[in-house]
Amino acid sequence: MNAAAAEKRETPASAWSASSRFALYFAPSRGSAWWRAGCVWLGRDAESGETLESPQPAGLARPLAELTREPWRYGWHGTLVAPFHLASGVSPDDLLEVTRRWAAARAPFPVNVEAATLGRFVALRPADETGTAALRELASDALRMLGPLRAALSEADLARRLDTPLTERQRALLAEWGYPYVFDEFRFHMTLSGPLDDARERDLLRDEWATRRQPEGALPVESVALFVEPARGEPFVLWKRVTLGERREQHV
Repeated sequence: MNAAAAEKRETPASAWSASSRFALYFAPSRGSAWWRAGCVWLGRDAESGETLESPQPAGLARPLAELTREPWRYGWHGTLVAPFHLASGVSPDDLLEVTRRWAAARAPFPVNVEAATLGRFVALRPADETGTAALRELASDALRMLGPLRAALSEADLARRLDTPLTERQRALLAEWGYPYVFDEFRFHMTLSGPLDDARERDLLRDEWATRRQPEGALPVESVALFVEPARGEPFVLWKRVTLGERREQHV
């Protein structure tokens, strides 16, 4: 599906409810080899709604779709600001306008990336400290920008987060920012699998992406995207793309 078709099927902001969660993600530019490769890998285009068929990697006993079920729900992305509910009185259009103003002052940049095993997961991550630092700074700046627009975590969500192993620093970040892996705890990644206990499966997926799926050259960080979870547990959809460094005309 081309960009025009994706725009045509766009869901209006009025469709989201108070239960919807929003997130600021990095997503490769639509039409790029990076966007297509990730969407085919996960079997879903979160912007167009298209279901895609991914070729089965050689030597993999289980279907790739079974191993990517968790990232399938979120769509192809790298988290900058984790999902949150909007604060009382804040509309999706308010969120979009603030994001556009922020993004206009940010310049695009390239990042060298590599496929790696991160614990039980396979993910794409920066291949050097330059990329790591640039993406951490981008995410930290975005979080400060969107912080005033997000609602505080509910007691249930806070309890769920606190029920997982966290350091004291992470607990403090969770209390202040609604997510424990921000600022110095932030690690940019684009998830390529769900949690896998089998090391051989993780190695097969990592090697498959690195040798057959990853486009050539650096990953261009040219835009960000607002994703929406319409209701808890539903697949995230890419609502709006926002270009970095794009100055908008002021009408008076």
